[in-house]
Amino acid sequence: MKVLFYRYGSICEPDILHTLNELGHSTTQITEEIYNKNLSWGNSARLVSQVLLSQAHDCVFTINFFPAISDVCNIFKIPYISWIVDSPVMELFTKSIQNPCNRVFCFDKAQYLDIAHLNPGHIFHYPLAVNVQDKQTVIQQATPALRNHFQSDVSFVGSLYTEKCPYDKIKNLTPYSEGYLNGIMAAQEKVYGYYFIDELLTDDIILEFKKNLEGYYKSPFQNFLTDKITISQLYVGNKISALERVHVMETLSKHFPIDLYTGSDTSGLPKVHNRGFAKTLTEMPIIFHESKINLNITSKAIRSGIPLRVFDIMACEGFVLSNYQPELAEFFEAGADFDYYSNQDELLEKTDYYLRHTNARKEIAHNAFEKISTEYNYLKRFDELLQIAFS
Repeated sequence: MKVLFYRYGSICEPDILHTLNELGHSTTQITEEIYNKNLSWGNSARLVSQVLLSQAHDCVFTINFFPAISDVCNIFKIPYISWIVDSPVMELFTKSIQNPCNRVFCFDKAQYLDIAHLNPGHIFHYPLAVNVQDKQTVIQQATPALRNHFQSDVSFVGSLYTEKCPYDKIKNLTPYSEGYLNGIMAAQEKVYGYYFIDELLTDDIILEFKKNLEGYYKSPFQNFLTDKITISQLYVGNKISALERVHVMETLSKHFPIDLYTGSDTSGLPKVHNRGFAKTLTEMPIIFHESKINLNITSKAIRSGIPLRVFDIMACEGFVLSNYQPELAEFFEAGADFDYYSNQDELLEKTDYYLRHTNARKEIAHNAFEKISTEYNYLKRFDELLQIAFS
């Protein structure tokens, strides 16, 4: 099969490219957007059109969904396969999602349920995958000194969201609206497994929010988006994630040594050891392998799915302690493949327990590694994805 692979720089793209080659498929790559982040939707469509006019392909593939590329594929009557790895992805609500050429694979079931009715039989729920071999190679080639450098009792790799929170652009809310939003965010922060923000956004709050937020998101395409979805998922969800991650760091750092690999400002977290950015390909696997406990604090915008961080940690045979996430408990066994917390008291208790019980921690990490190696490697998962797309 010949695949036209449109790339924009997602960290998943090299693994997909390698997998396609391993499966015996040939690929043509369009890479302009990797180097030009200001590339317009029209130019993206033009690039894809030019390649499809010059030579025949069996499908077009992207990480995440590009409405303009979907429209081009619809004209050429060629399957457009997209694997959604982020949330929220506002482009999923454009009218292009209804194109019959689409084969859209959503890693988050809640995300899938939002849009599945818009194109029945063309949208699928499909969890993510991981390149186990590459991560194990990095770990095995690491020197003892390097492994020692990245040893941690508790670590977290990722942004605190404090520096990239679009919610913070809002100004001049009335005291009532500000208090109302703060209240529902504080409540949602404490609840795992059910996202209720959109149910609590009133029409008056929505109107005031839109009026007072500079640069409020507007899709350039015809779409099915509502302001309730936009505010709930794009703005409020991100703000709750920022609040939660700071609170978790504050709570844990009072009791345990914690290493945070981030570019976020941690000046307000004096007991957290900020070790700066971790190099994704050469350092992150060692961090995951050498940390006694790897935290997963899922972005609230991922309402049910398993984030890529969890797959990466498991592929490095690292131990995962995560907030409760519905699909994590569905596809893996709590207490056998990972463990989770439902509140901050439980987080403290389980952190203390697993730091003191090395054998239990290592057994769980090994179980997860075995499962991820056989069931969630890219070769197996992407081959199944293609079979679904062409069935």
